[in-house]
Amino acid sequence: MDLRMYERFFSVAAIAAFLASGCSSQGSVSTMPSGVAPAQSRALGTFASPAGGGILHKLKNQVVIGSTIDPVYGQLNPYGLDVAKSTAGSFTKGDLAVCNFNDNTNTQGTGYTIVALHPQPGSTPTLVTADPTNLVGCNALALGPDDTIYAAAFSSNDNPIYSSSGSLITNLSGSPFNHPFGQIYAQPKKGSPAVYESNAADGSIVRINLPSLTTEVVATGFPVNGGPPGSILGPSGLQYDRRHDRLFVVDGDNNSVTTISGISGMHGGCLTVRARGTRFEGSCASKARVLYSGAPLNGPISSALLFNGTIVVGNTLDPTGENLMIEINPGGHVQEVRNVDTGAAGAIFGMVATGKSASDTKLYFNDDNSNNLQVLER
Repeated sequence: MDLRMYERFFSVAAIAAFLASGCSSQGSVSTMPSGVAPAQSRALGTFASPAGGGILHKLKNQVVIGSTIDPVYGQLNPYGLDVAKSTAGSFTKGDLAVCNFNDNTNTQGTGYTIVALHPQPGSTPTLVTADPTNLVGCNALALGPDDTIYAAAFSSNDNPIYSSSGSLITNLSGSPFNHPFGQIYAQPKKGSPAVYESNAADGSIVRINLPSLTTEVVATGFPVNGGPPGSILGPSGLQYDRRHDRLFVVDGDNNSVTTISGISGMHGGCLTVRARGTRFEGSCASKARVLYSGAPLNGPISSALLFNGTIVVGNTLDPTGENLMIEINPGGHVQEVRNVDTGAAGAIFGMVATGKSASDTKLYFNDDNSNNLQVLER
């Protein structure tokens, strides 16, 4: 469980200062140098109430799937979460893969285990892998079509890759990895697949090209707070929309969700984020925009992309102790705000959605207060 008292105080103070300043949307810039784009967003203070009409409010049943504490080492504080795409190795298609951020003493950033759970209530975790060398501080993971596991390890400061059975295939380390904090697999309509990784130390977005495993930085400058394990805020919660070749980036340091379109065609660090996420520069500046920023986002880290292009974001900070999920549609409107845990704030880490319509959507999430995996469903 992350209490994150420092960030909670900081967030409340920052919000009060912002509201007092009377700041408004950045969308009215009249002139802009070539290669620079304003971040058109919903500024802090414009949020009034959910617009409704979304998917989240239809998922009325909240069900516990099972414990995420690994059965061998007793590690806990589940962060990374994804769904198995096929039946291979340790996974049956539809299983949930979870990585634990803490060890069995609940010390932040010292966990190194990945477990699998069947998606039915009453499931028990099966240990997939434990790697105290390359997987320490596992905070995000993504499974490929054959259930190859790509993991972001903050404390090890690397990006290990495991087979579906949990065997280490290779470990990507050194530059450009700088305390990885997000991970998503992407298969564009045209071209080769890739894995996108975000760095908590410098705010960069890295593409891992597959199958070559070459890397390149495609974006830099997302805001970070430089916090140690247990208080990290920066670009995370990565999601990929194949229909528009679009990457979603959640940033808990400036409480925003940014989208980058045509991400597969970006090369050579062509996008730079400036002014704490309010301005984009470089030859790819026009591809980026802030989908939403400000309240009710508060230290968001995780996200899930629904079938209709709507994104659900999970807060980790809240002055009243709530654990809010916020549903934001492709037009940048908040459609639903929902508290999914009445315990201490900072419980939502790792989210993933399945389903191709409103009727079969399931939204899975890790609950760090209870160290379990839960699902919202109809």
